[in-house]
Amino acid sequence: MAHPYYGLNELREMFLSYFESKGHLRLPSFSLIPPANDKSLLLINSGMAPMKTWFTREEEPPRNRVTTCQKCIRTGDIENIGKTDRHGTYFEMLGNFSFGDYFKKEAIPFCWEFLTEVVGLEKDRLYPTIYLDDDEAFEIWNKVIGIPADHIFRFGKEDNFWEHGAGPCGPCSEVYYDRGIEHGCGKPGCTVGCDCDRYIEVWNNVFSQFVNDGEGNYSEMKNKNIDTGMGLERLACVVQNVNSLFDVDTVMNITNKVSEITHAHYGESHKTDVSLRVITDHIRSSVMMICDGILPSNEGRGYVLRRLLRRAARHGKLLGVDKPFLHEVVDTVVRENEFAYPDLRDKQTYITKVIRTEEENFAKTIDGGMKIYNELLAAHKASGETVFSGADAFKLYDTFGFPIDLTVEMVEEEGMTVDRAGFDQLMEEQRIRARKAREALGDLGWAGIEFGSEMPATEFIGYDHTEAEGKVLAIVAEEELRDEVAAGAEAILVLDQTPFYAEMGGQVADHGVITAASGAKFEVTNVQKNKGGKFMHSGKVVSGQFAVGETVTASIDVTRRKAIMRAHTATHLLDAALKKVLGDHVHQAGSLVEPDRLRFDFTHFEAITPAQLSEIDRLVNDAILEGYSVVTEVLPIEEARKKGAVAMFGEKYGDVVRVVEMGDFSMEFCGGTHLDNTAKAGPFRIKSEASVASGVRRIEATVGKQTLETVNRNQQVLFHAAQMLKTTPGELESKIDQQVNEMKELRHTLDKFKAEASLGEARQFLTAAKDVKGLKVLTAIRNGMDANALRQMGDFLRDKEPGVVAVLASANGEKITFLAVCGKDAVKQGIKAGDLVKSVCAICGGKGGGKPDSAMGGGSDLLKLDDALASVDDFVAARLG
Repeated sequence: MAHPYYGLNELREMFLSYFESKGHLRLPSFSLIPPANDKSLLLINSGMAPMKTWFTREEEPPRNRVTTCQKCIRTGDIENIGKTDRHGTYFEMLGNFSFGDYFKKEAIPFCWEFLTEVVGLEKDRLYPTIYLDDDEAFEIWNKVIGIPADHIFRFGKEDNFWEHGAGPCGPCSEVYYDRGIEHGCGKPGCTVGCDCDRYIEVWNNVFSQFVNDGEGNYSEMKNKNIDTGMGLERLACVVQNVNSLFDVDTVMNITNKVSEITHAHYGESHKTDVSLRVITDHIRSSVMMICDGILPSNEGRGYVLRRLLRRAARHGKLLGVDKPFLHEVVDTVVRENEFAYPDLRDKQTYITKVIRTEEENFAKTIDGGMKIYNELLAAHKASGETVFSGADAFKLYDTFGFPIDLTVEMVEEEGMTVDRAGFDQLMEEQRIRARKAREALGDLGWAGIEFGSEMPATEFIGYDHTEAEGKVLAIVAEEELRDEVAAGAEAILVLDQTPFYAEMGGQVADHGVITAASGAKFEVTNVQKNKGGKFMHSGKVVSGQFAVGETVTASIDVTRRKAIMRAHTATHLLDAALKKVLGDHVHQAGSLVEPDRLRFDFTHFEAITPAQLSEIDRLVNDAILEGYSVVTEVLPIEEARKKGAVAMFGEKYGDVVRVVEMGDFSMEFCGGTHLDNTAKAGPFRIKSEASVASGVRRIEATVGKQTLETVNRNQQVLFHAAQMLKTTPGELESKIDQQVNEMKELRHTLDKFKAEASLGEARQFLTAAKDVKGLKVLTAIRNGMDANALRQMGDFLRDKEPGVVAVLASANGEKITFLAVCGKDAVKQGIKAGDLVKSVCAICGGKGGGKPDSAMGGGSDLLKLDDALASVDDFVAARLG
């Protein structure tokens, strides 16, 4: 190997340092969770994806030259993971970006200098490719860099032109490295562009210079951009002269740990290698996703994570591991990646807990489903079928929680296929997973309305002001930009500055009014912040009219704001209390802050005990009574971290953050509005606690006036109850105990009286019974009696008179209850209560049955009740012959 060897971590730092030396701003990797305003992606899958708004100039980039190493997830080829050398779900994308600054004549030399001078790759092994008619790029490669013409390849749109529907697009120039003939396919004419593993792409320069109108028409962009992407693992493959991304140093170290646990070793067999690769790849992806705040679930990106963990766990089973083991690999993944991503070490305990919990849950699923799967599979094979039915696949999923992906994989291992269309149809018909609808807001929540980048972002001054003047920058009504809007219209006003808080971070928006000097009034009922930083005040023009350019006065509803601040400050106290009582694994997973009411979702893996809940409630109220000063300050993010401030899990922050500190009880990153002292939050009360998803629980609570109103209502009920029982609130509990005991005694006495009365009636029945061939036959109706009372009377008759045959009936509304009893002598003579009650019930349109000596039944035809009872004599006579 002629070029030097570098580890993957070294290569990452070399790249970022090189482009820093070329005037680029180094930014840390963005979260794997796309920005809130990007509804087009489930997970970040490229270096430029988090920067879309900088390329379109909807937002101003922090500098016109930026370099990053971006964490990425792609799952489109998940079935190929482990089977090929180049497929992985998690990878890192190195990138240098120019937003209207430099272009081809700078980007291409940067690329060449880094690959040849910094990394030291052999120049004669590098082959540039360009778009068919990109002569400009050819001239730079050929004349400036000095690449021979026969080393430069021209390819068509499919290979060397980047576009994705309408929008910015342009030609590409890639660089391929020749790994040597031993990696080739051996076919004549094998060269750059061949599908074999000899020539591997290590760099891709995308020249964004056109705009596609969606109809195939291209226009030149005024500000041209550079979007460079280079897979870090691919570069490491070349530099380290290894066969695949799984053989790169940091990745292979993870595989070695997996081998240590599973006792399966790389190179033993193709099947073993595939399983080791799948586990290695999926655990890397899972650790990174969980670190960025993703939790396993049945929806969206949470489902991607769950699928990865379950595939990895199953491949562990294929290697003979029958216990949870993936969590044991977390430390190795963290160790290999913490140089670039130090938050992995900070969150290692939490990541490990999430993975172990998911493994344990899946183990139960697998154990329950495998027996049924094997039975279903055997049935298909016995019938000579090669297709596993969609109905059976759905049964495994719907009844046993068996993932369809694993069913497909296991069936394929048996040489069969799954009727996926049938499965999908059943899923559609019986879908029970609730899908959370998310509307794509865009700039205004409507397609086609956009603000240009020339319009400045709204300045939020609501931390210090509840009322302020502002200039109307834009008006939208009926989905169109307007110059003015009049009374009665629902509209959106955009101001240059505002005291209104836009809905963010779980805190609801301020309400209030915007007024003009003319007396015009606009009631604000919602405020949203768009991706360009404009605050959109939604509401209705109550009187007068508003025009773009005029100065207005924006006033928030102060009473409502104070109630929201009480709830938000209490939310921070609750978060801190949860960590103190339950442990540091607790992280915020979502929140809703409304006037004097809060909802807080957090990560925890078991039900909270009543004692823990009581302690959490007590800690929050103690912190409120302590009267901690609430201090806010803006700090560089690293300084804030060193100070101990807690970040919202999975959230992406800038270089400067706002820190909210409440004594020594709580310190968090937060952009919301808060009280200046915790004592102003008022009484805190937890209303409910429950599970909302696997590993996520929810607490709902009230503060301030809502809590006081609840206390007042409860107090009114207390006083009213005391008044009714002629006692005082303090004596109410003992008075209720006394009343309850008295009621029990009265009920017991009443039941005893009823029983005695019933037995008295039963004695009278026996006296009036008919004699049918030596047996005493009687019937009676006792309306309003329940089944127990009937049974008690019947038991007395049966036990008192061995030769009795009795049918008792009770009508309650439209329902008739029958009881038949036969004494022991009557049973000996062939009269059975079960047969008798069936006969009687049938006449009233009902059914019945039971033992020979006692049976019950029912009917619904009240008009036939007399007929039914009259049939008893005939029934007995017929049975006696």
